[in-house]
Amino acid sequence: MSSWFDHLIIVPVVLPLVTGASMLLLDERRHALKAALNLVSTFALFIAALALLRFTDGPTAGVGVYLLGDWPAPFGIVLAVDRLSALMLALTAVLALAALSFSIARWHRGGAHFHSLFQFLLMGLNGAFLTGDLFNLFVFFEVLLAASYGLVLHGSGMLRVKAGLHYIAVNLATSLLFLIGVSLIYAVTGTLNMADLATRVPATSDGDRMLLEAGAAILGIAFLVKAGMWPLCFWLPNAYSVAAPPVAAIFAIMTKVGVYVVLRLWLLVFGQEAGASAGFGGTWLLIGGMMTVAFGSIGALASQDLARLSSFNVLVSSGTLLAVIGVGNLPLTAGALFYLASSTLAIAAFFLLVELIERGRDPGADVFAVTMEAFGETGEDEAEAEEEVGVAFPATIAVLGVSFACCALLIAGLPPLSGFIAKFAMLTALFEPSGPGAGDGVGLVSWALTALLLLSGLASVIAMTRAGIRTLWSPLERAVPRVRVIEMMPVLVLLFLCLTLTVQAGPVMRFMQATAHSLHAPQAYVHDVLSAPKAQRPSKDDGS
Repeated sequence: MSSWFDHLIIVPVVLPLVTGASMLLLDERRHALKAALNLVSTFALFIAALALLRFTDGPTAGVGVYLLGDWPAPFGIVLAVDRLSALMLALTAVLALAALSFSIARWHRGGAHFHSLFQFLLMGLNGAFLTGDLFNLFVFFEVLLAASYGLVLHGSGMLRVKAGLHYIAVNLATSLLFLIGVSLIYAVTGTLNMADLATRVPATSDGDRMLLEAGAAILGIAFLVKAGMWPLCFWLPNAYSVAAPPVAAIFAIMTKVGVYVVLRLWLLVFGQEAGASAGFGGTWLLIGGMMTVAFGSIGALASQDLARLSSFNVLVSSGTLLAVIGVGNLPLTAGALFYLASSTLAIAAFFLLVELIERGRDPGADVFAVTMEAFGETGEDEAEAEEEVGVAFPATIAVLGVSFACCALLIAGLPPLSGFIAKFAMLTALFEPSGPGAGDGVGLVSWALTALLLLSGLASVIAMTRAGIRTLWSPLERAVPRVRVIEMMPVLVLLFLCLTLTVQAGPVMRFMQATAHSLHAPQAYVHDVLSAPKAQRPSKDDGS
């Protein structure tokens, strides 16, 4: 890499830090100026993320390493970017632009310091994806959590305050578990650098291995709470369903932070080269992920509220990814990464779409509709119902309806969109000769995961179809919602990106396969981080 590109690695951390701190100095009433600064900074993050993504998948692809203070690993702070972290940076930037654009219509004025908190959240997210050691992972984890505390309460209201306080309490407890787990790991290995841990875990003595695995288990619980794994996910549906729509949209990537860390650490530290600890916790990830998918599917079927339905879709997405990670199969991991990108974009679009759809509805319409179904009432006589047939929808309702249908197809994994391609890739990997649990034939794990993926898709179809009929085609009276272009465009852009994933499925899948291969064979990551050269300093004879 050229010298200027070396410094690009730290831009996703420094830029939002500087922007967020600068906006704190501005008068809170200057909403337009703050929104402009936020947009410029977020767009710059998007450009930086694309540049890093291009580097990690370019002809000279490798792991980019930035040594803060020019201290070599494992002694100094290290930022490292590879295909996986660059993918997560790009997803974060895309969701941030969509959520921010949506919020400018009105939501950014609903509370104090929205734009600063938004930038600090991006700083924490980007830092978590880039950091190469556990201690700074904790630091960035706390930064993003502190910002999310303010954002989840943005807009006030009794429901938001109640769910927000629960969210804060759970995450404070999670932070304590994080510290305990990190302390135990450091006590055994003497290092917190992830690449260095990968070299020291295989050499851990049998007497210390139990303490090491206990620390890893406690640390894993902290991240599984954030990922929303059952039964640690009780806080998520309430918090996400009452959060302001742009906040909920950017929170779609928050659960993926936990998934990302579990994927990174499990394959790097407890991969095939980990000796007696190889595959530690994989069975629990598999079982917990499958239970999360089942719980999320049941919750989606039981939901009468669109925002709550979106929250349970988040759990289904996280559970699917955790179960696949627990299997530890390379082709399956590639399909899961494709699914991660597709489901995150689709769920974020759905969170934004829900608010637009709900504007024209009576808050009690869902309950009323369920009551009428139970008693066989239609709310209108048959003659009136006949008159409704063939009446053209207003343009706004038509656009919202088509967008809702696209979200339903993506989330349920139905053809022809990217959700189907992702699930098909995972199902294909399950039935390969080297699939999980396969001996002479297809293993039990493959059949169980296949059944669960298909049933969760069926549950999503039923829940989304029922919600769409009640919301957009119900005979109940409703006003046509007033929707601004700046609110509808982020939804359409996110759906367009999902369409792009569908059309460019071949190149995208090749990238995901290369990413999965580097994760399952992390020797290059370990070597590049531990052998990263210090900056070249000019000699005394060169100069001034």
